[in-house]
Amino acid sequence: MNGRVLVLNSTYEPINVCTTRRAIVLILKGVARTEERHEYFYHSTRHAIPVPSVIRLIEYVHIPFERKSLSRKNILLRDHNTCQYCGKVFTPAELTLDHVVPKSRGGSSNWDNLVACCKKCNNRKGNSMPDEVGMKLIKRPQAFSLHVNRQIMRYLGRSDAAWRKYLFY
Repeated sequence: MNGRVLVLNSTYEPINVCTTRRAIVLILKGVARTEERHEYFYHSTRHAIPVPSVIRLIEYVHIPFERKSLSRKNILLRDHNTCQYCGKVFTPAELTLDHVVPKSRGGSSNWDNLVACCKKCNNRKGNSMPDEVGMKLIKRPQAFSLHVNRQIMRYLGRSDAAWRKYLFY
């Protein structure tokens, strides 16, 4: 019940990812309909419910621009669990957050100054600027935006081929 389901607006625009449980509730309430489904079912005593992979809302929902909160989880999602100095992919537990401009040098804790970093690279960089120790960022950090949000949905959708036609691969 904790699997991921892509949620589309009535215009087929991807707007969110929710759990399988939430998707089934939306379908049973008549708020959404299944667009793509898995080959397996959830069974109750009287019914067999196909497990959705992609659902679409029946009525259009206006989604106002909203800034995502600055958190460790969102930074790791933005950076795809990849160290922004060495480029290796790690589990979230193996990553730290690094201030590109160290706090001791006036750097702040914001989207444009925090990156995912492995412990080895973070120790190597220490209290220095990246160029002072011969390190270079893979990509410049940026705040969450609609573009970044879609990149994350694409990243999550790599495991489910049914999502690809809705995520503009």
